[in-house]
Amino acid sequence: MRDERASNQMTPPRLKVCCIQTVEEARLAVAHGAAAVGLVSKMPSGPGMISESRISSIARTIPPSVGSFLLTSARRVVEIIAQQRRCRVNTLQLVDRLDEGTYDDFREALPGISIVQAIHVVGEESLDEACDVARRGVDGLLLDSGNVRLPVKELGGTGRVHDWRISRQIVEAVGIPVFLAGGLRPDNVAEAIRQVRPFGVDVCSGLRTDGKLDESKLSAFIRSLRSVDDRA
Repeated sequence: MRDERASNQMTPPRLKVCCIQTVEEARLAVAHGAAAVGLVSKMPSGPGMISESRISSIARTIPPSVGSFLLTSARRVVEIIAQQRRCRVNTLQLVDRLDEGTYDDFREALPGISIVQAIHVVGEESLDEACDVARRGVDGLLLDSGNVRLPVKELGGTGRVHDWRISRQIVEAVGIPVFLAGGLRPDNVAEAIRQVRPFGVDVCSGLRTDGKLDESKLSAFIRSLRSVDDRA
């Protein structure tokens, strides 16, 4: 997941289509140029959850060049490692903070598997959290609009936009790939890219109609994504 863009050149960010429900949705996303798809396992709240057996079935159909992201709310490394071995994805997206084990434990147990840590941007303190996580050697960050402090945690899929000014600060500070998520839609993604300059963008509810991936919204999103020029 190396960031190949020169710092003075804007190219379209990688597209991650999240909340994939079926093999057909995964194929649709990949056919339209998605660099990654997100597969949501058990969560305390939010959309898109599917069983691990379905995640495994979908992951088997995804080309090796495309990121297959398992979104996990588990907080123990041993539990997450077991999930990956059942689901056979190539990327783990940790949507909550670890409370047992370290990122190095993943490296030892799962060589070749990428680790992306979600940071829920709630205020200026999120910059310090992102920098701390980046120093520990994750492969990337994903900036989302959840809230881990609520009685029932929000760990993604809120449809809310957070403060892109803080997200831009994180992108400039951490030196590793950063995906931007949270309330992105065809009508705001171009401005989000101009303001934040992320490595990639992540979208779930903004591409769905009646719970299904909407090809017309996907096409409109990609057109907007590709319309961004070098001016920031």
